Amino acid sequence: MSQIHIAIIVGSLRQDSFNLKLAKALTKLAPADVTFKQIQIGDLPLYNQDDDTNQADSVTRLKAEILAAHGLIFVSPEYNRSISGVLKNAIDHASRPYGQSAWSGKPAGILGVSVGAIGTAMAQQHLRNILAYLDMPTMGQPEAFIHAKEGLFDQDGNIGEASNQFIQSWMSLYVTWVRKHIA
Repeated sequence: MSQIHIAIIVGSLRQDSFNLKLAKALTKLAPADVTFKQIQIGDLPLYNQDDDTNQADSVTRLKAEILAAHGLIFVSPEYNRSISGVLKNAIDHASRPYGQSAWSGKPAGILGVSVGAIGTAMAQQHLRNILAYLDMPTMGQPEAFIHAKEGLFDQDGNIGEASNQFIQSWMSLYVTWVRKHIA
């Protein structure tokens, strides 16, 4: 396989989101044979099982983009010690109708950045539980609970010097994880 396609889902809709910045910076750390597509989730209707037989265009687009990817990276904030509602909504849409989940078998990686000292530890644990149910092999180590502090990003939006080695290592290990699961 010459190219690896990774979908990135950012669990925040905020225009100046730390997690959106992290997702964009992360893509610059991958090998040349890895491409990325950020999947938009802000246009999805609220999940309603009554709509399973006639899914909205935004839902069918979401599922097609997931199915086209070799792996997925979730970059998620922590809201009230869990994942955001918009991320949960996207997960629910792409897993339905029952038996037609787009997630199954896709190797996943999880990161998150927060101003809180524990980063996004609780949100990531909740997300791991959900992804396990969805049959997504999820990279366990290294965990990436990133604290948003001065210098995390440089003036050009890249990962700053103090965090670059760790995040570069995370990306390298994730790409190896995906290669292992798509071989």
